[in-house]
Amino acid sequence: MREIDKIIIHCSATIEGQDVSVGTIREWHTKDRGWSDIGYHYYIDINGKIFGGRPVAKIGAHSKGYNKSSIGICYCGGLGKDKKAKDTRTESQKKALVELIKTLTHIYPSASLHGHNEFANKACPSFDVQKEYKSYQPKSYKPKSKKVNGKKSN
Repeated sequence: MREIDKIIIHCSATIEGQDVSVGTIREWHTKDRGWSDIGYHYYIDINGKIFGGRPVAKIGAHSKGYNKSSIGICYCGGLGKDKKAKDTRTESQKKALVELIKTLTHIYPSASLHGHNEFANKACPSFDVQKEYKSYQPKSYKPKSKKVNGKKSN
């Protein structure tokens, strides 16, 4: 079994209300990018249904430099109608994400939770994972300080 120390949350960067299936995401990754499978381990559709993606036993393709020891979760959405980053999660998606996080942190109790934007210069997943899921972080987790206007803050 792989050593998992991070759970990284992503958005599909699709427009609010657009129902994009896990099959479509898989096709984008395999046909358009030439990958062997979908890059994420889990996908949550617009209705909050959780789909398995790439098997957890296999290294994902979702966060360059961090795939070896992480699990990638993606929710459908992340862009407003204006195509700018927006938290578009439905209540069903929020509930599903919490349930999946609870399950995964039970299986991998030392795994910390992160947004893709913590590892890449992107808005993804279009909400603050550290703030929203602070209570699910391992007790030993210490968030790195962020720079805001050139000054460190937490």
